[in-house]
Amino acid sequence: MRRSRQLLLATILVFSAAACDEKLADIAGPTPDLEPTFASIQKDIFETTDSAGRTSCVTCHTNVGRNPAGGLNLVHDLAYDQLVNVASTQLPTLKRVNPGSPDTSYIVHKIEGRAGITGRRMPFNGPPYLTDGQALILKRWIELGAPRN
Repeated sequence: MRRSRQLLLATILVFSAAACDEKLADIAGPTPDLEPTFASIQKDIFETTDSAGRTSCVTCHTNVGRNPAGGLNLVHDLAYDQLVNVASTQLPTLKRVNPGSPDTSYIVHKIEGRAGITGRRMPFNGPPYLTDGQALILKRWIELGAPRN
């Protein structure tokens, strides 16, 4: 029953977004090509420093010459398996990405700087942080079930 409700919600969100006059490019700010897909989030958020100066996530979350920050490696071939359905090392009661539930995804807590996080808001060397629009698109991907697309 819960899975059916999640699928219904995801379907409504997709059709609502499509029916809206709001274009993703209008809310994505310094990453105008950002879409609610893993491939886009990987390229435009994790791997790229945006035009506002927000540092790419792989600046710290990589194993190239170092241990990845927080034990989270966001390099291209590892990121999805390190994020989705994996318990956070900092707050093990939450998954890093909990498909269908951005509010219980620790990555959302970290990028928004919510109370109860361990350490600082991400990116660590911010501001600038992700814009509200960038965060919304990341949350839309999670709401859609965090597919490997």
